Amino acid sequence: MKWPRKKNNQQPPLSLEQQRSQKLAEIGARLWALRQEQGLSLEQVVVLTMIPRRLLQAIEEGNLDDLPEPVYIQGLIGRFADALGLNGTELADTFPINSAQVNFQPIANPSPLNQLRPIHLYFLYILLILCSVNGLSYLLNNAILQASYGQPQPQEKPIVKPEIVRPELAESKHSQEIQPVSDTSNGVQQKEAVQIGVTLKASSWIRVIADGKTEFEGTLPEGTYRVWKAQEQLTVKTDNAGGVLMSVNQQQAKEMGELGKEQEVMIAAAKPKVLR
Repeated sequence: MKWPRKKNNQQPPLSLEQQRSQKLAEIGARLWALRQEQGLSLEQVVVLTMIPRRLLQAIEEGNLDDLPEPVYIQGLIGRFADALGLNGTELADTFPINSAQVNFQPIANPSPLNQLRPIHLYFLYILLILCSVNGLSYLLNNAILQASYGQPQPQEKPIVKPEIVRPELAESKHSQEIQPVSDTSNGVQQKEAVQIGVTLKASSWIRVIADGKTEFEGTLPEGTYRVWKAQEQLTVKTDNAGGVLMSVNQQQAKEMGELGKEQEVMIAAAKPKVLR
């Protein structure tokens, strides 16, 4: 009597590339759900992780083709997860980067040397460097702010017109003695440059145009202090006027407008004077 053979219903094992794609989709869905739960936008996560937006979006969508090598994907996942409050190292380790990690074959009596993972040390060094740079930048910004606000401010304020500020030079009785004498052959001084200082009370998008050329455009984090100069005119635009303090020619800084409101301000250089 012959017994019927059981059919083998086991599916063929997935390739390494297929397992990476499947695991990335699972991790991306989890990170997307957690980000939505915390009410964070991708732009806010970019500021927290310093990872480009397109890479964050590719992780959430499980798009392996738009991401770098697997070893770098592991590091991106770890930083993304840390920013959302998860254990980034533990979650990143679940993403396979080689065939040995996928097979999970037990090794008898593993030695401590075999358990060391150089890739973890690599990302630890990167994290330490980023923290050092951020800390140094924060200290420098604070020092610049203290030096700026500690200087004596001019008593005369600039004349403010609708969206146009034209700072005038303070006149004195001895103006002929203290003013520069550059290009006075025809009795007219050259136009002085205009300078603005911008301090971020809150993270805001800013665009700065100096003499018709875009000097900066992007999002600056809270606490940032930047200075720009121009010979003719400076134009500053932001999407969060209440979060931006602006000073003109080292005068007292003021908010550009209301919090969360878009505002654009044009600042022209002072007109040249005629020497008598």
